[in-house]
Amino acid sequence: MQTDLVVPVKMLPEAKSRLRGAVRPEEHTNLVLAVLLDTVTAAANADGVRRVLVVSSDPTVASVLADEGFECVPEGGPGGLNEAFRHGAMLLRQSDRQSDKAGQIGALQADLPALRPSELAEAIKTADGRRAFCADRQTTGTTLLLSAAGEPLNPRFGVGSAGKHAATGAIALTEAWESLRCDVDTAEDLLAARDLGLGQRTSALLCAMAGGPIEC
Repeated sequence: MQTDLVVPVKMLPEAKSRLRGAVRPEEHTNLVLAVLLDTVTAAANADGVRRVLVVSSDPTVASVLADEGFECVPEGGPGGLNEAFRHGAMLLRQSDRQSDKAGQIGALQADLPALRPSELAEAIKTADGRRAFCADRQTTGTTLLLSAAGEPLNPRFGVGSAGKHAATGAIALTEAWESLRCDVDTAEDLLAARDLGLGQRTSALLCAMAGGPIEC
């Protein structure tokens, strides 16, 4: 069974606001894009992942992703993160009728710059077609949500999302998988991701900024 992933991204002026200050102000957009590209590149290279669909109405995000060969569609309308996940899941189901019957849809956060394809693949394999989620380092948020095979994604992202997803019947995937759990919301998170080993683009950006707030 193959898994298709939805990865939502806000408009760049609004994206990762808590990361402002982790790099020089003029590099904030480049940091968001580098983190995104490292995330989707790792996801696309994970065994068991068939498609990675980014949902974003930002034209720069769409252009950069197209240049790198990734799919991007605009948001279906206002509604925030969960609506973006639902919209992407709907498009994936509509475009592949076979997945309506047996396929698995996953919701993956866009801020996992240290993500290792092997850890994502292991999480998907462990879920084994069941509704499941992986909590973040703090154990309260969610970095990955997987639908049951052929079932709705039913995302509940936001404050305390790990508990909300558990309440919907999703099983908690409890293996270590440090890179899958290390989403980046703050400068402290970025340091933790750096220590795990950043993806090529995020690492190159930080290394080019020698003397900045966070170095490679």
